[in-house]
Amino acid sequence: MAKYIVKRLLYAIPTLFIISILVFGTIQLPPGDFVSNMMEQMRNQSGVTWSPQFAESMRERYGLNEPMPTQYLKWIGNIILHGDFGYSFQNSQPSEKMISDRMGMTLVVSFASFVFTWVVALPIGILSAVSQYSLADYVFSFMGFIGLATPGFLIALVLMYVAFKSGGMTVSGLFSSEFQNAPWSFPKILDLLKHLWIPMIIVGIGGTAGLIRIMRANLLDELHKPYVETARAKGVPEWKLLMKYPLRHALNPFVSGMAWLLPSLIAGEAIVSIVLNLPTSGPILLNALLVQDMYLAAGFIMLLSVATIIGMLISDIMLVWLDPRIRYGS
Repeated sequence: MAKYIVKRLLYAIPTLFIISILVFGTIQLPPGDFVSNMMEQMRNQSGVTWSPQFAESMRERYGLNEPMPTQYLKWIGNIILHGDFGYSFQNSQPSEKMISDRMGMTLVVSFASFVFTWVVALPIGILSAVSQYSLADYVFSFMGFIGLATPGFLIALVLMYVAFKSGGMTVSGLFSSEFQNAPWSFPKILDLLKHLWIPMIIVGIGGTAGLIRIMRANLLDELHKPYVETARAKGVPEWKLLMKYPLRHALNPFVSGMAWLLPSLIAGEAIVSIVLNLPTSGPILLNALLVQDMYLAAGFIMLLSVATIIGMLISDIMLVWLDPRIRYGS
């Protein structure tokens, strides 16, 4: 198993390298750059028009007048050698500072949503399969379809409206006003947990609905196989039969879903965080893309890609643990 894990880790290195090229190239696809965007905004707001010489001096100052391969090599080299993600043009501070301020909360919300998804989807999927065509199966299937069809930001808006109308409460943010800028302490952590359940449910509900359907379909397929009928005919207790073979086999596609669940949660977090005004990467990343603050946007996307690769690695390790045949076929 150790050899399999090392092999997967070695695969991750060229994957991240290719992702870094795609990320850096993609954020430069829109026409213009940060300087041209800034000058256009100033012209629209105050009517000030800057000379071409000023624009060129600004590009030279920010290093935007260099060829894109040179910019990329400097950017990736500084990340690898110095942990320097570049400079945020709009905010006039190092990108890694802004990333570190927001990435922690992004991972907290995404991880909480991930745990919620698994804790809810696994037992409901099992119950829905074991009780096929029962009232519980129909109810959970209906709820699953609703969860898949409803966007997270719409659920957030509805929840905000209901909370305000019913009790005058606000569900935006992750902290109460007195803890917004306070240093970390045990009361602040408790305040975070008090607010965390709202974005956790909103972000995780779509993935939960999808995994319930996957678990139900996989387990139903296993429960109708000959080895299950044979074990049942021999008098093996139903719960023991379920836990020993069918459930373990049905978990393979369920676990492999981690590879796409993590990036989908992070993407959903970005949208919900804008609606709920969460102190996560979503609002800053969106603004960085709009104003073409390239190093800040590239740094965020790169770290989110690393988180996705880690999720895929964890998924691979769990699959090998569940089904040892995978390591021999790889």
